[in-house]
Amino acid sequence: MEAPFLGMPGVDGWLLLGLALASFITTFLSVATAMGGGLMLLAILAMFFPPAILIPIHTLVQLGVGTSRVVLMWRYILVSTLLPFTIGAALGAAAGAQIFVTLPAALLYGILAVFIITVTWMPNLGLIGPERGRFALLGGSATFLGIFVSATGTLVSPFVAAASPDRRNHSATLAALMTIVHIMKIVAFGLLGVGIGAYLPLVVAMIATAALGAWAGRAALNAMRETWYRTVFKLVMTGLALRLIWVAAREAGMF
Repeated sequence: MEAPFLGMPGVDGWLLLGLALASFITTFLSVATAMGGGLMLLAILAMFFPPAILIPIHTLVQLGVGTSRVVLMWRYILVSTLLPFTIGAALGAAAGAQIFVTLPAALLYGILAVFIITVTWMPNLGLIGPERGRFALLGGSATFLGIFVSATGTLVSPFVAAASPDRRNHSATLAALMTIVHIMKIVAFGLLGVGIGAYLPLVVAMIATAALGAWAGRAALNAMRETWYRTVFKLVMTGLALRLIWVAAREAGMF
């Protein structure tokens, strides 16, 4: 039997290279359009890893992705959203860890999809209530769902878009908030005893290429017109939500 590449079960050199490239491309798209990259990367990783490994790996990589974006774009972060979101995220992680993988994935995907479409096409809903309360609830919801489905940037993104006067505020603030989500999830997984130490070479390679993707994506974002950005945002978010509805139906055994 061939020994695992760099000690990683089920991973060879070509797969590592391919996933590192996927990390670059999805991060570029995340920064340039503030949406979709994390979900795309999750779908790619799901082709090769079971959920117990997939979600922690995705969380670690996305933490590296978010951190690189925050470093590049920290001046545009809407600071007022951070504290309430962090408080909500801590509560969401604690609640999610208590019932890890016990809720039907179909139900979670379906609720998330309907919610995304509603907030994307009715942006004023993303401004209901005081900002602190709104982002505290959002932090709790995104982190709770993230324990089970990992990629919840599509849930957070419409709310950040509604609060952002500029596309760079949107991209930078979304990165900061999702970094908080991933930190809380890692703490929760650690308390649950979930370990993926054998896959650290893959995680490091994907984070390194993600940093390059973030740099390239920032250049594309700065060159993009605001009206184009908002239009692309709505179309991509709707497409991702429709895909989630399809996944929910499949998980429910409808086909």
